[in-house]
Amino acid sequence: MLHKSFIYYGYDKETYLDCKEMIRSYNRKNALIMNGWFLVVNLLYLAFSSFNMFGVSIEQTPFYALYTVLAIAYALVMMFFPKQTETHSTLFVYILMAGMFTYGVFTSIMRPYMPASMYLVMYMLINLLFIGNVVRMIVLAFLSTTIMLISSFALKTFSIAYQDLYNTLMVALLSGGLHYMFQKSRISQFVMYQKDLQIQRELEIKSSFDALTGLLNRGRFFSIAEKALTVKADGEYISLCLLDLDGFKQINDRLGHQMGDKVIQIAGQIITETIDEAGIFKTNRITSTWDLTAPQSLAGRLGGDEFIIFMRGKKTRAQTLSVLQKMLDKMNAVRFDSLEGIHASFGITEMSDGESDMDGAYSRADAALYESKRAGKNRICFFEEMGDKV
Repeated sequence: MLHKSFIYYGYDKETYLDCKEMIRSYNRKNALIMNGWFLVVNLLYLAFSSFNMFGVSIEQTPFYALYTVLAIAYALVMMFFPKQTETHSTLFVYILMAGMFTYGVFTSIMRPYMPASMYLVMYMLINLLFIGNVVRMIVLAFLSTTIMLISSFALKTFSIAYQDLYNTLMVALLSGGLHYMFQKSRISQFVMYQKDLQIQRELEIKSSFDALTGLLNRGRFFSIAEKALTVKADGEYISLCLLDLDGFKQINDRLGHQMGDKVIQIAGQIITETIDEAGIFKTNRITSTWDLTAPQSLAGRLGGDEFIIFMRGKKTRAQTLSVLQKMLDKMNAVRFDSLEGIHASFGITEMSDGESDMDGAYSRADAALYESKRAGKNRICFFEEMGDKV
């Protein structure tokens, strides 16, 4: 069992790091929210200082103007560079925290006749909004509070500085506890979310792949192939191949269904290995994801002893034929127990540029497969070569 750590809000480091991406996104979102609030506050104070209202003097206008410009610049960077700011969200959070803390300190200095208030607001919001790790948050809070109290005792009367000390200690204790509890709860939500995602991935994988061969099942195969057709490059050579094992019923009747399942497994393995070796099969079976714009082939099991291949990555009919002939030769060379080779018939159709009808292509490949069976089985036929033996 991994060691739980106070530093990572009661979780072990590995669990915390697993949540790092969500923490970054969460921090970035809250940084935008807090910076937006900060910008509004500054605009109000800028207006008050411009008209000498509510005790905010006109001499303070440059100060509020400066922080208004900084807040606008920060917002623009966050909005126009979302990926970069999320990747480096920790840095941008610390920049915002530094700005908030200095703002709180300076506003306290500008009103030496009053206890600090804006600093305490900033302190509380930072603790409630951001996830870092406990040690870093304590260090940053301690440094900023030390600076604020030193300036307070140096520039204010003792009674007001003493009030700042009391208020700061109370807020620090309260916000520190709330920070730990809130962020621990937030990480707990991240962990639960990840578990739900993992369950969804596992269900997707189970629903996408044939349990016996590990190939795509019928529904998932056609779903992905149809999407691939919509994003394929112009002029890309694509073919659809159906293959059916010859004499499979006799194998089941003579050698038993267990041997029949073994034959299907071996056939599926040979299909995968052959198109892997050809460099055109790069499906990520762990996450069940595909880069549909890349020339990646798909292989599936339609049911029983029928298989289907959506072949990409080859440029000519001869190259496609070479891969499929190698596949057939490997099947024919299988020897185990009393089985003397796995025989199969192949039917292939080439898909024209711009074609997006999988049903039409399937019908042509099926017709070519029928011709392969009729011509003597254990052979490869293209749809345009009806009756030709390869």
